[in-house]
Amino acid sequence: MLLGVCLGTNDLARAAVFYDRLLNTLGMVRTMEADNEVGYGPEGGSSCFWILEPFDKQPATHGNGTQVTFKAVSNDAVTAFHQIALEAGGTDDGAPGYRYRPHYFGAYCRDPDGNKLHVMHESD
Repeated sequence: MLLGVCLGTNDLARAAVFYDRLLNTLGMVRTMEADNEVGYGPEGGSSCFWILEPFDKQPATHGNGTQVTFKAVSNDAVTAFHQIALEAGGTDDGAPGYRYRPHYFGAYCRDPDGNKLHVMHESD
């Protein structure tokens, strides 16, 4: 069972501002903070997503073929996630729209460190 996901950053303060705004569109909030990491999860819940400065003190890099996918409650939430990502300093990697299956609505973006993020909603 997967407990959580960590993404590296080279600027924790900048990344925290980005993810504070972005993850709020999905109902996630900052659930913990330490000197070199910030955790997010549902309000009153445990952290399941972290941004952190690498433990080995080497620069954080994004992985080729790596992405984190978030599930949204609606197509509007997918669009808001993507829009906030761009407004907060991220870059577009695929505008909101239907793809893959008839009821699959998703979008892609990258955070300021280049980590690939996908958000999706699939209706019944």
